[in-house]
This record gives sequence, C-alpha cells and structure tokens, in this order.
Amino acid sequence: MPTLRKTSPFLLLLLLATLFHLSIGDVGTSSHYRPPYLPTACYGNSSSHFPSSNMFAAAGEGIWDNGAACGRQYLVRCISAAVPRTCLPDQIIQVRIVDRAQTSRSRPSSNGATIVLSSTAFGTIADPSARLVNVEFQQ
Repeated sequence: MPTLRKTSPFLLLLLLATLFHLSIGDVGTSSHYRPPYLPTACYGNSSSHFPSSNMFAAAGEGIWDNGAACGRQYLVRCISAAVPRTCLPDQIIQVRIVDRAQTSRSRPSSNGATIVLSSTAFGTIADPSARLVNVEFQQ
C-alpha cells in the first residue's frame, strides 16, 4: 500500500496531462487577406520570396518586430472561433512572413490580428467565410 501512495500523485499528474492539451506555442488571432499582395513591406515588388504553395502571411504588430519578422516561418493552427465548427480539425500549416499587416496593400478581413494569412493558408485551417479565428502559433 505505501507504493500506491507514492505513485498516486504521479498518476494524477499523468491523467491531467492527457486530459488537457499542453500548448507549446503562443495564442493569438488570425484574419486573412486576398490579392493583390504586392508590394510588400518585406520585399517590395519582388514575388520571389512567396512560397509556391501560397502559404504565406503578413505579420501583425505583435510579431512584426520592426521588420525582423520578414522571412520567419510559423506553424499555425486554428483553435477556436466565435462560430462553432469554424476551425478545420487537425490542420497545422507552415507559413512564411512576407509583409506587415498594418501596411499591406490588400486589407485584412479583420484589423488587429496577430497574423494575417493568405486566403489559401486561412482556408486550409478554417472556414474561409470566417473573418477572425483564434490560433496557436510557433516559430
């Protein structure tokens, strides 16, 4: 019986860890934007930095970092939205920052988002008709 007392806290911790998803990224919001995407704050009129998959994004002020965000890649997944079932389950995308959301030529579907995804990227993780979703992201 003494062994059971020593393992009980461990088993409880293990049970709690499996019940709750442990996040290793940051949480923020994401909106989307449509063409035209050029010029960008990062690369001007050059489209050579855009991934051929169209999985790219504009950085919101929270991650812009005075332009240091240019070229960074983030893993992004939708975690919730105002409307149930907006997020597409088990979808994680990798996007490259190519612009600054505040100055992008095409305006975001919702202002003030942490990260503004291309329409292709947004549609991969959420219903494209949504204006704003909550996301988990990590560099």
